[in-house]
Order: sequence, then C-alpha cells, then structure tokens
Amino acid sequence: MTDQSLQEQPRPLRFLTLQQVADELNTKHNTIRALIASGDLPAIQIGGRGQWRIERAKLEDYISAAYTKARTDIARGAIDTPDGAAT
Repeated sequence: MTDQSLQEQPRPLRFLTLQQVADELNTKHNTIRALIASGDLPAIQIGGRGQWRIERAKLEDYISAAYTKARTDIARGAIDTPDGAAT
C-alpha cells in the first residue's frame, strides 16, 4: 500500500446518530433512546434541537460491557432463554 492510498481511505466517523447506532446493534431507534435515558449508553446533545450523538468509542465500551455482563450472567446461570424463562 502506498502513502497516497492510505490517505485516500475514509476515516471512520467519530460520532454516530441514534439511527446509525440502532443499525449497528440491529435494534430500534427507541431502544437506543432508552439506553441513553437510563445512562447505560453515554451520548451528547448537539445544539438545541434534540440531535443526539454517540461517540464510537463509547458504543464500543457499551458493547464490551454487555459481553462482560453476559459472561457473568451465563456463569451464574441467570440468563433468559428465548421462551422468556430464566435458566
């Protein structure tokens, strides 16, 4: 790869819209709003028109924490099965 081809590669977005995060997590926009409201997913508001953005690094932190929680829940047998019953 040449220096020029490295410079031409698009830089990943630092901040994502709620819809972009919802798409990335394969969930609904309202779920992302709920995660923000609960404080589970840090976000910032841009301007005064309710435009929220989530920093990609914060999203990655949230995903890592979710994996850690899932491993802990599985290890102690406290996971939900697809039919909704706890194991």
